[in-house]
Parts: sequence; structure tokens; C-alpha cells
Amino acid sequence: MTTLTLNGKRLSLDLPGDTPLLWVLRDELGLTGTKFGCGMALCGACTIHLDGQPIRSCQTPLSAADGKAITTIEGVGVSKVGKAVQAAWLAHDVPQCGYCQSGQIMSATALLERLRAPSDADIDEAMAGNVCRCGTYNQIRAAIKDAAGTLKG
Repeated sequence: MTTLTLNGKRLSLDLPGDTPLLWVLRDELGLTGTKFGCGMALCGACTIHLDGQPIRSCQTPLSAADGKAITTIEGVGVSKVGKAVQAAWLAHDVPQCGYCQSGQIMSATALLERLRAPSDADIDEAMAGNVCRCGTYNQIRAAIKDAAGTLKG
């Protein structure tokens, strides 16, 4: 039995501990906002937060979440930072096809939770593992800077 907190709700799951979190979220719990991209933790589409840290859920086993808090794209907008990032994403028309965007938003939110005024180098480092096939990297950077600006006040 694995016990965790998912988007603020305490859950107990009777699933094999080696089940990737991505499949627990999507197939067992119906939270399909977290996407399957490459399955090898290289593209970032499956990014979620585990105790506030961005992780790749496709390669993280359920057992690693025991006793911890998970936040997914469905729950990130509850926080002030997550809400600011989501608003900036819309204001800057970031999504094109949209497939990578939940992972992008999760990585951007984790960055701004720990660093409210990131430099370009900070943004590059935090977002390096998130691939956007549509090439919206300029809009992503602008949205992160915009969200950071709204969080200063």
C-alpha cells in the first residue's frame, strides 16, 4: 500500500511499487493532463512535482512517492505561482499544439517557487529538459519573466 498526497488530497493506493507514476496518474486516477512523451525522461512532457521538485513521472516509480506530496497540472493552479504561470502562458499565447505545455508549466512553476527573479541562464537551466516541437521557446521565456514580474508585488 502506498500513501501519498495528490493535489492536496490524501490517497492510499494498492498498486505495484514499480508502476511508473505517469501510469498511476493517467490510467488509475484519470488525471490525463500529464502527458506521455518519450518514456525515457528526456522530453519533459510528463513533468510533475514530487514534494515541490520537478520530476519525470514516466521514470519515477510509485514507491518513490510513498509519504510524499504530488502536484500535477490539474492542481498547480491552486498556488499563487502556478496561477501566475498559467495566466502568463495564456497572455503570451505559448501553446501551439499544446502537448508539452503541462510539463513546461510544471517546470516553470517549480523554478519560480524557488527563484522569483530568474535570469535567462536560470530559465535555460530549469527548462532544459522540456522539449517543444513547435519551438515556442521565446514565448515560454517571455511568459516566465511575465509571471515572475507579477509575483514581485
